[in-house]
Amino acid sequence: MNLAYQQAKSLLQKAQSPNGFLAAINDVANYKRIWARDGVICGLAGLLDGDKTLVKTMKATLETLAKHQHEIGNIPSNVDVETGEVSFGGLAGRVDTLAWFVIGVCQYAHVTEDTTFFKTHKIAIDKCLKLMQAWEFNNGDLMYVPRSGNWADEYPTEGFILYDQLLRLWAIRCVLHFEDDQKLQTKYNAIQNKIELNYKKRDHAENVYHPNAYNQQLDKMDYWVASLEPAGYQTQFDAFANSLVLILDIGQTQDQNKLLNYCKTLKQDLSLKSLPAFWPVITKDDKDWDLLTNNCKYEFRNYPYQFHNGGTWPMVNGFYGIGCYLQGEKKEAEAVLEQINTLNAKANWGFYENFDSKTQEPNGVKYCTWSAAATMMLTQFLNGKQWIGLKNL
Repeated sequence: MNLAYQQAKSLLQKAQSPNGFLAAINDVANYKRIWARDGVICGLAGLLDGDKTLVKTMKATLETLAKHQHEIGNIPSNVDVETGEVSFGGLAGRVDTLAWFVIGVCQYAHVTEDTTFFKTHKIAIDKCLKLMQAWEFNNGDLMYVPRSGNWADEYPTEGFILYDQLLRLWAIRCVLHFEDDQKLQTKYNAIQNKIELNYKKRDHAENVYHPNAYNQQLDKMDYWVASLEPAGYQTQFDAFANSLVLILDIGQTQDQNKLLNYCKTLKQDLSLKSLPAFWPVITKDDKDWDLLTNNCKYEFRNYPYQFHNGGTWPMVNGFYGIGCYLQGEKKEAEAVLEQINTLNAKANWGFYENFDSKTQEPNGVKYCTWSAAATMMLTQFLNGKQWIGLKNL
């Protein structure tokens, strides 16, 4: 175990609580709470590592989330166990928490061979699946996500956001790993078809979701665009979403090759040699600037090249590295891991949340656990370990 991995694992161990993983070990804002996506991502790293205490904390994380699930199915964004305060989102409710919860339960049950755990939480899972279908609103197979409705909670994407569709697809794959459900399989097929048809321009495409926007606004790009809404496409590069495209093997081989080439080139063009969360950056001259600056509850953080607005996140790059490995790009995955470790090591292993992609300065919360999880996840994939639900059905 090398130094970077030791430091990362040590941080996750320090972030353990009886109720699950904390998002950070320093008491900043709400980070000393049990968060759905942060906790599950840390738990996914712990499951790959196999450390019994980390595996136990993953179970506790999932049980805390299940205990505080809303009666109609919402999974909390975060839970303050000490005060009993439960948040389902700030300025908008969180959509991606449901899929992360389902993925987490299934991965835990698979790794521990505890199918009883899956069965125990099947009612909670079914509520999640039913609510995600309800959020299609028009029974059109794609969920409609409000602005601020996922991990990029201060970035102006909204509508049929690709990232959320892909997480839902992964969650369904995980459930189908345990159950032969033909109705769910049919829904899975419909969602995947909509994704492959609508987020990348094709020479010949029929039955697209928004024909006018598809024909007038969507150009041929080497990546899959961030979102579609009734007013048209949001064509930014979303690194997390495109990493999931690689991980879940969406599209054809030529799609994957073009995407990988785009990512490699973008990385090399930036001083940090890492993928930014979204690209290009939104500046004061762009039409989305007002949407960006007004979309914060307390303080504005999305300055150009920072936070979600072109900032670099070790966590996101961890998923990108996993996608590279699964697409046969082991050398690229190793290079990504090396750079993640370099970023995590800054400020005496500060494990910062994100970095300014232009100045290379750290931003956000220090000792952020999912930055550590990135090192652990990618290292374990390079060692041959995997999660379930990654192969196309």
